[in-house]
Amino acid sequence: MEKLPNDPAMLVSAINMFLRDEEFDSLDALCFCYDSDPAKLKAYLHDNGYYFNEEQKQFKAIIKGQ
Repeated sequence: MEKLPNDPAMLVSAINMFLRDEEFDSLDALCFCYDSDPAKLKAYLHDNGYYFNEEQKQFKAIIKGQ
């Protein structure tokens, strides 16, 4: 993959796959490789209904009411 997808759902899927399959050991390492800012990435995905779980190293859907 030359660049990260723009679609939020596809982006979450790609990032979680890279982190799960240990392609990258952290979100920061992944962002460095793809020339992305981790804070901006988290903010973009948060605005689109996802948050980053630091402990599990994955993005998850925000569930309203919890």
